[in-house]
Order: sequence, then C-alpha cells, then structure tokens
Amino acid sequence: MATLLHIDSSVFPGSVSASRAVTDAFRKAWEEQHPKGTVIYRDLAANPVPHITADSHSAGFAAPDTHTPEQAAAFAERVKLIEELERADAILIGAPMYNFTIPSTLKAWLDNVILGGRTAMTEDSKIKGTPVTVVASRGGSYAPGTPREGFEYVQNYLEAVLRDALALDLEFIVPELTMAPHNPAMSELVPLFEASRAKALDEAAAKAKELAERVAA
Repeated sequence: MATLLHIDSSVFPGSVSASRAVTDAFRKAWEEQHPKGTVIYRDLAANPVPHITADSHSAGFAAPDTHTPEQAAAFAERVKLIEELERADAILIGAPMYNFTIPSTLKAWLDNVILGGRTAMTEDSKIKGTPVTVVASRGGSYAPGTPREGFEYVQNYLEAVLRDALALDLEFIVPELTMAPHNPAMSELVPLFEASRAKALDEAAAKAKELAERVAA
C-alpha cells in the first residue's frame, strides 16, 4: 500500500490557511486513488517537533554505542522522524511564507531529518528520488520580475535542502497574493488572488492523481 507523508506548518487552522486548503485538496485526491493506503500526518503548528540540541546534533556524528544517555534519548526522536520520511512513497509539505522564509517549526523538522550518511550526502539514501510536493503560499508575490523577487527565501531554501541535500524529486505549488482579501491596499489584486488559488487547488488535485498513479505503477 502507498504511503503519503503529509506535513503542515501553517499557524492558521483549516480553510483559514491558504496552504492547508491546498494540501487538503492534494490529500483528498491522493486518498481517492489509494483508499487503503497510509497517510502519516504531522501538524507542526499543533504538535511541533523538538528543535535540534547539542545532544541530538552531536549524536548524528557518533556511533550509537558511544552515545550518552542524553544523546541516545534525543537521537531517538530524530530517528522516529527519519523513519517516517523513509517510509513515504510521496511527501506533501505545506510551507507558508512567514517573514520571507519558512515557519520555524518546519525548519526544526528539516533539521531533524537531515542526517549526513543516511538521508543526505550518501548514494545509499532510502529517500533519494522520492517525489515531494511543496505548497509554498505567500501573502504577496515574489515571482521573477516582481519588486520583491529578491526577498524570496522559501523556494530558494527548500530547493537547496529538499532537492540538493536530500535528493528528493521536488515540485512547487505556489498560491500567492493571499493577503489581498484582508488588506484594503491590495483590494485590486483580489481577482489575481482568486485565480492563483483556483490554479493551486487544480494543480494539487492533478499532481496527487499523477503521483498516485506513478506510485501504483
């Protein structure tokens, strides 16, 4: 049975969140294709994972039989997250832009699962080539050619981490201008926001079906 690892990190719940609305559309389409499959779900806003500590970090560079009790306990939490990642046939991540970059909770999750010699910097990685779809929502537009293009640190960062470091097969869905309905100064951009949202929802459903078929093949 196919396994989807679904990560949300928006601080806003349900349909109030632009990224959650799109990841939900993806997940529903995936589950329609794999009704007996498994979804591993982590809501990092509701249940944040531990930030990297000296013990959990240093344990990743030492043999298990040399770990102190503190290192062993901290590293065990990292291993749980890594094993979830390794079980996944596909990965779905909601990554809204906060202050030009990803939420700190998502950064904490990434810091835990990036482990040299296991998930990164090795040809023997079990996750190499796993498809990952990132819903990178943002309140404005940071697309090439826009005034704020240089402030885009979500896609740039996640490309370096997910594609280059973890060797995942990365694709983005980008609903933008999500603040237009809430900010009077952006009212004239509401039609563009609505079009971007509709496109993102369609892309999510289509991408889920495509990946479900690929995994089942």
